[in-house]
Amino acid sequence: MLPSYPAHQMKRGFADVLEEEHRRNHVFLDEAVKRSKHWEAEMKKFRPCAAVLFIAANAVLSNIGTAQQGSFVPNLQELVHGNGWSFQNRDVSLAAEGSEQFVRFDAGPGVGIAWADGRTLSNGVIEVDLRGKNVIQKSFLGVAFHGVNDSTFECIYFRPFNFRRDDSTARGHAVQYICAPSYSWHRLRTEHPGVYENRIQPPPEPDGWFHARIVLSKTEVSVFVNNSDSPALEVHRLSAQEGGLFGLMVGDDSGGDFKNVRFVPEK
Repeated sequence: MLPSYPAHQMKRGFADVLEEEHRRNHVFLDEAVKRSKHWEAEMKKFRPCAAVLFIAANAVLSNIGTAQQGSFVPNLQELVHGNGWSFQNRDVSLAAEGSEQFVRFDAGPGVGIAWADGRTLSNGVIEVDLRGKNVIQKSFLGVAFHGVNDSTFECIYFRPFNFRRDDSTARGHAVQYICAPSYSWHRLRTEHPGVYENRIQPPPEPDGWFHARIVLSKTEVSVFVNNSDSPALEVHRLSAQEGGLFGLMVGDDSGGDFKNVRFVPEK
């Protein structure tokens, strides 16, 4: 893999070259001015053009930096090594199936989250492939967003063991929105039954990979599964937080697999 450098470092390097050329030109021009008034007149014509070129070059470099800071596609190897990520209550390893790599969270008590350091997401689209397992009450996994800390965040998570349950009521608990700590799944199910959780149609394989596209706006969250045109869940957000931390999450006694993680900010 070719090395990559932060946009601000690229911009600084080019700017240094431009500034050095600019300085050398001034030294040359000053010497030339002393020798020839005609040359001085010509340089007066040239200097505005040089200034325009210098400003234009900086504008192009600034646009390159902005573009690179748009979409967020985490490097899975960096995630596993903890570079740029903070882990709470879980160990994470890198696994592979054929040529495709993914990250695996181990199972354990309590909630486990891997937060992307220095990443504050607001409105936009989160895309991710997930895989849990078909074991009742042992598979909860999803994405945390608009996080403030390990206990305050919004979250969309899935219960794969409910995807194809014979029990119709259980199938209605396949995908869930929560807003911790104030609005737990239990409170929302009690006070607003059938509003902040839903079934998924058609239901994915409980032990297989499935794709989630989570669309965040200022007031709404919509969840699309396996490229469906219809949302599996569409809810009004219960937090006024306009941005915050982003993380991958597994629930109590749960592990899970993640790959193809991507965030595209709203234009």
